[in-house]
Amino acid sequence: MIFKLTIFTFCLVGIHVSTAGRSSGFWRGKKFSQDGPTKNPVFKGVDSNVQTLWFDQLLDHNDPTNPTTWKQRYYVNDEYFKNDDGSGPLFLMIGGEGEATVRWMTEGAWIHYAQEYGALCFQLEHRFYGKSHPTDDLSTKNLAYLSSEQALADLAYFIEAMKDKYQLGRGNRWIAFGGSYPGSLAAWLREKYPYLVHGSISSSGPLLAKIDFREYFEVVTNSLQRYSAECVDAVRSSMIQVETLLKHMIGQRNLNENFKLCDPVEKSIANDLDISSLFEAIASNFAGVVQYNKDNSPHARLTIDEVCDVMMNQTIGVPVMRLAAVNAMVMKQDNVTCLDYVYEKTIKQMQNTSWDSDVANGARQWTYQTCNEFGFYQTSDNTTLVFGNRFPAEFFTRQCSDVYGRRFDQNALSRAIYRTNTNYGALNPGTTNVLYVHGSIDPWHRLGLTESNDINLPTIFIDGTAHCANMYEPKEDDFPQLKNARVQISSFIGRLLKVDYDYDY
Repeated sequence: MIFKLTIFTFCLVGIHVSTAGRSSGFWRGKKFSQDGPTKNPVFKGVDSNVQTLWFDQLLDHNDPTNPTTWKQRYYVNDEYFKNDDGSGPLFLMIGGEGEATVRWMTEGAWIHYAQEYGALCFQLEHRFYGKSHPTDDLSTKNLAYLSSEQALADLAYFIEAMKDKYQLGRGNRWIAFGGSYPGSLAAWLREKYPYLVHGSISSSGPLLAKIDFREYFEVVTNSLQRYSAECVDAVRSSMIQVETLLKHMIGQRNLNENFKLCDPVEKSIANDLDISSLFEAIASNFAGVVQYNKDNSPHARLTIDEVCDVMMNQTIGVPVMRLAAVNAMVMKQDNVTCLDYVYEKTIKQMQNTSWDSDVANGARQWTYQTCNEFGFYQTSDNTTLVFGNRFPAEFFTRQCSDVYGRRFDQNALSRAIYRTNTNYGALNPGTTNVLYVHGSIDPWHRLGLTESNDINLPTIFIDGTAHCANMYEPKEDDFPQLKNARVQISSFIGRLLKVDYDYDY
């Protein structure tokens, strides 16, 4: 269970990690999908205009005495590039906490913008993810080179190299795109390197680092409430009933069978960490449906309406049986046969430092970043809450120490959070030319910029849409407000590309 990384999502590739029955491509709700923006038949495939290339990148941008380099993967699509007058724009899709996918080079809303404005398109894979391996393994010592600051410097060095390679001038403006964590990077790239990047589209990007992200399940609850108060009541009752079943042998066997647990719960009943892991796994499976609501995210095949219909269907049985039915739906969607929740087993898997391990798909790396920079832990620590009190912040910070060593304790993380927010400005960014886009049912909007009275901090808050919804391939049946948001984004890009070249950074 624990293996469910911060239900986040690298929208482009996109946390339930594929370990011993865990949902493939997830960890604490964070999606590690390699499927790209869509799975529908309209995918054009890779054509001759898309190139897979490798860039010699520095290992440590903070140490000029260290000349070590490594190969960083990137993609290029020059199909739409128009540079006759020397002002053709450059679009940069930022990779994040999962493998970069070539599919994004021919699909997604940004490709439509590239067609409209004649842009040359790049996608740079994030260090330590996908095939971009800066070090021999994922040891904690080597992960010291994994940080948002190093990733931003990677992007800056990449841009400088591409300017030379393609003989680009001052008239060729760079626009950065990113969703979720890469959405944060897109905003921070413009903030830290304004002389390189003229503007950014930051989609669903959290700007506020925070250990106790209790607001996550608040938004999940509000999204369910929006459908029906009865649905919320049923979920609350079901979690209480799980607590009750845990107290008796017959109830424990009932949980084993109906929730398809990989290990019998009666063996772990005395272990509070296992029980916390079980509750967090069940809650995150449910919450993942909200974050990736099928109505506007190709990552999921389930909708809030569908799971609430199940939770209110009394013919299935008492609420806990309906919760088990929802859990089964999510597991089927993620092609998982059993729900893994045993704490020590998960910790042992997470301690594997090999690039060939299951957790090398992003789980070990991203968890390190949460333990060393961001927190982002989706907590529930009160019996009055819909998902109970079994997974407080301490449950997650303990995992940091158990996986990476005792020095990664809560005090260290508190200092790291302070450093991150001081470094980037949190919800008071000093950026210009960045458009911040969020969806109202995406829990991550609570850590992002959703409204502003400052003309230099434009925002779009899309009612009724999920995580990174604006980034995916447009469809005829998209919500009107989603269609309108894409029009506004395109207009914003157009204004960036028409601004006088003497713009004062």
